[in-house]
Amino acid sequence: MKKLSWVAIVLIIAVGGIHIVGAPDCFKEAAYKGWLFYANGFGAMAAAYGIFRRQEWGWCLGLMVAAGSFLGYVASRTVGLPLIPAEPEAWFEPLGISSLIAEGAFIALFWARSLKRIE
Repeated sequence: MKKLSWVAIVLIIAVGGIHIVGAPDCFKEAAYKGWLFYANGFGAMAAAYGIFRRQEWGWCLGLMVAAGSFLGYVASRTVGLPLIPAEPEAWFEPLGISSLIAEGAFIALFWARSLKRIE
């Protein structure tokens, strides 16, 4: 397995781990948000497994997890989510920033891999 795949695995596990750690607090805002955080974590672990097994679906699932998380973060701080008003003051939460960095890096790796077909 190439280094790019290992980096992608570490990044997507970081994304999922951050969401699993943050999930219990999310139930206070809306139950669905907590369940989405857990689903993100489990989806990230499945993506990591798929990438490890050299399956294209792992990369695609990882992209959906990372991009969905990124978009959810932006939406929650700008327009808000169903039953949860926007939280513009929460842009710089440490776990949120860490997750954005990991998500952005995974998306960049996916894009670079797609353009150059590198492994």
